[in-house]
Amino acid sequence: MRRLNIPGSVRTTDGIGKRGTMRWGILVVTVFLGVGIGAAVKAKPIEDQGPFGPNYVPSGEVLYRQFCANCHGLDAKGDGPMAAALKVPPANLTLLAKKNMGKFPRESVERTLRFGTGPTAHGTSDMPAWGPIFQFFDKNNERAVQRRIKNLCDYLESVQVK
Repeated sequence: MRRLNIPGSVRTTDGIGKRGTMRWGILVVTVFLGVGIGAAVKAKPIEDQGPFGPNYVPSGEVLYRQFCANCHGLDAKGDGPMAAALKVPPANLTLLAKKNMGKFPRESVERTLRFGTGPTAHGTSDMPAWGPIFQFFDKNNERAVQRRIKNLCDYLESVQVK
């Protein structure tokens, strides 16, 4: 990365600069702290599917509690323990179908889980893209990543208000 040749400038050719790098660093630390806090949140134990083998993918409920509940809350209503630390409040995930004329927006949810919500008008999103994180966990096994996202979507569809 080389610096632009502008006197007094701290911008770099990548367009991120020191502030952007720091924001990404803070976001990554927040996500991993949130995942750690989620593991410590006391809740009823969940029975999960079968033994842990090389093709094991947790249920949607287990994935939700591990990766989503810190921000969205155990009941998916946007009131998790990390919610107050975020710039934009987390969505109430139980209302997705209601806001979409009664139909669960599976493709939109899958896209958001895989790629994140993208930049907003006022900066970057607080919600991470889980696709690359799942790819890391699953050693780039695309089928396992797809199953994780499918399991999460199935779970979110099951918690929709009627």
